Amino acid sequence: MNKFSKILLSIALIGACSNFAFAESSFTPLSFSDSTYSSSSNNTEVIASSTTTPAITKANEVISNTTGSKNMQGAITQLDNAQVEVRNELLKFKTKYADVDARYNNIKEERASLRKDIRACEKKIRQLDNAKEKIRKNMQ
Repeated sequence: MNKFSKILLSIALIGACSNFAFAESSFTPLSFSDSTYSSSSNNTEVIASSTTTPAITKANEVISNTTGSKNMQGAITQLDNAQVEVRNELLKFKTKYADVDARYNNIKEERASLRKDIRACEKKIRQLDNAKEKIRKNMQ
């Protein structure tokens, strides 16, 4: 659990730092020319299924809204934010999976130990039945 909390804090710190860096208007890690990239070359259609989660749906909306955008730096920022949300959701699903897996393994071990206990009790009952039969035979 300690590793999990460290990973969660690291992701939160990285996300917070990246938001501050991208919020700065003078921060431009890449120089894009809006005239170089036209919206016709980036035509992609995003189909959202009914089973998608809100973060993934939001990411799909960001992709579809920003592909035709003239502001490439803003589009990249929105995509980065959507990617962080999806990664956080993935982390949530992985932790839930780990919890379910741990419970499954505990139940599996408990089931095996109860099976041994049941077999031991059944063996004792058979032994007692055999002892009663021997005593009855000796009495006759």
